[in-house]
Amino acid sequence: MDQSDRYANLDLNEQDLIAGGKHVLVAYTMKPKAGHGSYLASAAHFAAESSTGTNVEVSTTDNYTKNFDALVYEIDEGKELMKIAYPVELFDRNIIDGRAMLASFLTLTIGNNQGMGDIEYAKMRDFYMPRALLKLFDGPATTIQDLWRVLGRPVVDGGFIVGTIVKPKLGLRPEPFARACYDFWLGGDFIKNDEPQGNQVFAPMKETIALVADSMKRAQDKTGEAKLFSANITADDHYEMVARGEYILETFGENADHVAFLVDGYVAGPAAITTCRRQFPNQYLHYHRAGHGAVTSPQSDRGYTAFVLSKMARLQGASGIHTGTMGYGKMEGDKSDTDMAFMISQDSADGPFYHQEWLGMNPTTPIISGGMNALRMPGFFDNLGTSNLIMTAGGGCYGHIDGPAAGATSLRQAETCWKAGADPVEFAKENKEFARAFESFPGDADNLYPGWREKLGVA
Repeated sequence: MDQSDRYANLDLNEQDLIAGGKHVLVAYTMKPKAGHGSYLASAAHFAAESSTGTNVEVSTTDNYTKNFDALVYEIDEGKELMKIAYPVELFDRNIIDGRAMLASFLTLTIGNNQGMGDIEYAKMRDFYMPRALLKLFDGPATTIQDLWRVLGRPVVDGGFIVGTIVKPKLGLRPEPFARACYDFWLGGDFIKNDEPQGNQVFAPMKETIALVADSMKRAQDKTGEAKLFSANITADDHYEMVARGEYILETFGENADHVAFLVDGYVAGPAAITTCRRQFPNQYLHYHRAGHGAVTSPQSDRGYTAFVLSKMARLQGASGIHTGTMGYGKMEGDKSDTDMAFMISQDSADGPFYHQEWLGMNPTTPIISGGMNALRMPGFFDNLGTSNLIMTAGGGCYGHIDGPAAGATSLRQAETCWKAGADPVEFAKENKEFARAFESFPGDADNLYPGWREKLGVA
């Protein structure tokens, strides 16, 4: 059934829709299945299924309900582009406080429409959030400024937070895990639990966290510097998450403000992120996106992109989210992924289809992770244009030939090298830990800095 007479209006102007402020705008790539009518008919059916309609006329529809129809307002069949305007009234609000929720946004925009029989595929590429709904999302309660403050740094341009993930990600008992934390903290700032770590039988949380808290105290006493730990409180159950968070804060005691909470936001979902954001508003909320590649990968034509995931994370209240390595590490990505970092960290930013004004909503920190080491950092910083971010390098620290503290120092020196505009090989001659990174990661050194062996006198 062709519903384009009701669920499409190609006369609508995008700038007028934005100025009106009454619609959430969403851009998709969409391909209809062969034999199901025109591109516009399939797009209109998609919009109907995403809002007030179905595949037949129903007796309960009245003129009032038509005010809430989602409308296709732009198509480009050659580019497989479809844009839909969703009235803000469609989206669910909390009964306790009238706030907006991401679960409702996802239910409408990628709900049943992902399984429609006449759609080959559809993937969300970008969305625009108007003031009317933007102001009803929580947004981040804490930011990187709170971490800089704990570290004793300026709260403007406080710079690179050098972090790691203790490796191996699973299998360490409490004592060796805490020992690995202490060894890294002698040179670095920030340690996060990896995404599956929690309360395994070989590493009970209550035993592990107590030892990590002690390691933090000893490392701070040894170095005279504050240290940070991001503890995984992810769970299926709201009460379990709260219990984990409360135990961790009690155990760290006077260092509770040195603790972030990591939540696996893709697999545990918006409810887990909001539980952390609202129950622990004073803690830095670390959004780990484990599993997101199932829908965000460029290999997938369904779901939504990593850019969309990051933008949604800011709305929910993530203080920081993993944004990949933009082609500089082991994860999927490209140099152009900088638009993701800019969108979550700036107050006014361009996406692939929409410009977004955040109206003062707190920023979300890009967290860089996945196959990074000191040798890759100068090029990464140069591409992004800033070092105001968190790096969590596992192999890049624990794979350093002189150990994790030296690995952390090499990362810090990489930032100094970039800020100085220095040649990395020449810089290495005066900075031992950075120089030893060349020997620690010779494959990267050969690829990035040909001739380094002769210049550094390494056989």
